[in-house]
Amino acid sequence: MPGAATHNTGSNTSGAVAASRLLVVEDEFVVSSDLCDTLTSLGYVVAAAVGTGEEAVQAARELRPTAVLMDIRLAGMMDGIEAAERIRSESDVPIVFLSAHASEETLRRVTATEPFGYLVKPFRAPELRCALEVAIQKHETEKRNKKPYRWSIRTMPMSERAGADSSVFLDLLRG
Repeated sequence: MPGAATHNTGSNTSGAVAASRLLVVEDEFVVSSDLCDTLTSLGYVVAAAVGTGEEAVQAARELRPTAVLMDIRLAGMMDGIEAAERIRSESDVPIVFLSAHASEETLRRVTATEPFGYLVKPFRAPELRCALEVAIQKHETEKRNKKPYRWSIRTMPMSERAGADSSVFLDLLRG
């Protein structure tokens, strides 16, 4: 993948961190490199680091990361907010925005994407770790609580009906 970088984890600081593969979307090389180093030192695996919205959408589709760290202002035709909208429409992955911008218009656009977090640059490693852990845990909780219902139709033999009005019953099963 063009512009993609992979960083392997060093130490693990928690069980949730150990299983977390992150996609970093940042167009400034120095910032991206520093962010990847920080994430690695916190125990995360950086699956890829890309610099455009288009690359972010493709990487999210192909790599299926645990979470995405998304800058808002990116190189290319697609900004981070539009990339987040596209990623969320295609896959169920939490997105945490990183930006030096916190204008009303930016916040309005960001909140429309239902992000799992927003960090204003500059931030420190503990703030980043907290934002990621909350986002990942909240996403996991939502996934558990949103398990789809499965409907099954079964027929009941006459001998088991015991006065029931119909031989067809609907069972609602938690999937």
